[in-house]
Amino acid sequence: MLPDCLSAEGEQRCRRLLAGATARLRARPAAAAVLVPLCSVRGVPALLYTLRSSRLAGKHKGDVSFPGGKCDPTDRDVVHTALRETQEELGLAVPEEQVWGVLRPVHDREKATVVPVLAGVGPLDPQSLRPNPEEVDEVFALPLAHLLQEQNQGYTHFCRGGHFQYTLPVFLHGPHRVWGLTAIITEFTLKLLAPGIYQPRLAGPELPRG
Repeated sequence: MLPDCLSAEGEQRCRRLLAGATARLRARPAAAAVLVPLCSVRGVPALLYTLRSSRLAGKHKGDVSFPGGKCDPTDRDVVHTALRETQEELGLAVPEEQVWGVLRPVHDREKATVVPVLAGVGPLDPQSLRPNPEEVDEVFALPLAHLLQEQNQGYTHFCRGGHFQYTLPVFLHGPHRVWGLTAIITEFTLKLLAPGIYQPRLAGPELPRG
């Protein structure tokens, strides 16, 4: 049975578990931060995702991602970065008191640190958002129950030069495939929100360090 992640008790449990990492990590320098928006869509707990604009430069255009971006020198910390970028990309203003805490950082192929920030953004209709078309092509939500179903979970094995290197999670059968860093952050989030229910088939995915 899926725990009530949106209840006051569920929120307090998550805040308590994240408190140590949040105090340690929020002011630490990072390359980028993303917001992991936990919302309620027609009463169903879900995570909110974006589809990056196909007009963007770089290799991540057209990918599924969480709202976020590069840390600006004027940002107070990674939480401020995530909230600022979310407002710029989606027009969604999330007050800082709705931030539950900072999840474990991830590292991209260039070893840049990306910090996920979990926030409860309340009831939401993704279609009511007005994303910045320069940055976002689409906004969609995936129910936690969907993400937790084993038939919607997979893994991609990466090889280089004919040798196995690493494995990453992937979430399937939604409007778009969730993979890469976004899938890793999704996995961290499910472990926190649904302990004992989400049981990844691997001990824990890691991006290559070299």
